[in-house]
Amino acid sequence: MIAHLLAKYGLFALFFGAGLEGELAVVAGGVLAERGMFPLAGAMIVATLGSFTADQTWYFLGRYARNSRFVTRMKKKSLFAKALDLLHRRPVPFILGFRFVYGMRTVSPVAIGVAGIPVRRFLPLNMIAAIIWAPLFTWLGYHLGKAAFPLVRRMGGDVLIALGGIIVVGIAVWLIVRWRRGPAVSEPQLPESDGSA
Repeated sequence: MIAHLLAKYGLFALFFGAGLEGELAVVAGGVLAERGMFPLAGAMIVATLGSFTADQTWYFLGRYARNSRFVTRMKKKSLFAKALDLLHRRPVPFILGFRFVYGMRTVSPVAIGVAGIPVRRFLPLNMIAAIIWAPLFTWLGYHLGKAAFPLVRRMGGDVLIALGGIIVVGIAVWLIVRWRRGPAVSEPQLPESDGSA
């Protein structure tokens, strides 16, 4: 489904996929870049911008629309409490790294906004994290495709090529998810805010 949308709508779909689907869309974008659907550098830039824009949007919702239906739903998730606890203990590493933690992609920037982290602190860290995360996963998808497609081509047939690509991306995502899964954290505390934007 994601690969089909990326193939049909190209970098436009990758921009939104990087913000909504996260690494699955970005890895698939790298695989399609390897197949010549769009340039690798273009895929990396668009994925970075999509990731940054989405997380900045979620942050602003948490910061300035705390009583909205969306933020209220986020606050009820168990991972929201975990995000607040991690943010309280290690704010800068958490902001730089939440994209790499399974299940924390959308809830974390909302929690950061709710916690009152100032815009001037979150925005540059968010940009740095997006610049690291998006090219890394695009590159991973690109090289997974590069390694897998010649093998399945030797086995013969376009169906095998497509199937091989889907399997490679699926295994990569599964391994990433397993690798990033962490222990649950309890008793979150809200970090203090200086109240400035």
